[in-house]
Amino acid sequence: MKKKTFAFMMAAFMVFMTMSNGVSAVEGGTPATKDIVDTAVEAGQFKTLAAALEKAGLVETLKGEGPYTVFAPTDTAFAKLLKKLGITADELLAREDLKDILLYHVLSGKVMSTDLKEGSQVETLAKKPVQISLDPVRVNDANVTQADIQASNGVIHVIDEVLLPE
Repeated sequence: MKKKTFAFMMAAFMVFMTMSNGVSAVEGGTPATKDIVDTAVEAGQFKTLAAALEKAGLVETLKGEGPYTVFAPTDTAFAKLLKKLGITADELLAREDLKDILLYHVLSGKVMSTDLKEGSQVETLAKKPVQISLDPVRVNDANVTQADIQASNGVIHVIDEVLLPE
C-alpha cells in the first residue's frame, strides 16, 4: 500500500511541476518568470531589437520592476525599416535618436489587448503618443501580429513595423 501511495504522490508532484514550471506566454496561463528582455531574446525573432536595446542602454530598464508594455518589432520589421531608410543595421544602432525610437515602443504599465480602445492615443515613454486601431489591431501603421505575451514585469505585443516618432 505504501508503494502505491508513494507512486501516486510522485505522479501528482510531477504533474504539478510540469504545470507550474514557469514560462507562459498566454494570458491566463501560469505566471511568467522571465522579464521582458529575456522573454524577447528567448523568442528568437527580436535579435535586432535586443541589440538596439543594448546599444541604447535600455536593457536594465526593461529588466526592471515595471510594469511595461512593449510593442516589439521583429527582425523582419527592422529589415523593412533598414531598406526603407537605405541604411545598415550598424548605422541604425549608431543613430543619436535610437533611445527615443525605442522608448516610442514602450508604455508605462501593463496594457493587455483587452485594455486597448479604438482610436485612443497612448503616451509612450518617449513622451509622444501612439494611435491605437482595433480592426485590424494596429499601433500607428504597424500591425499587431501577436498580442499579450506575458513577462514577469509586463507584456509584449509583437508588431510588424518599427515605429518612428514624428
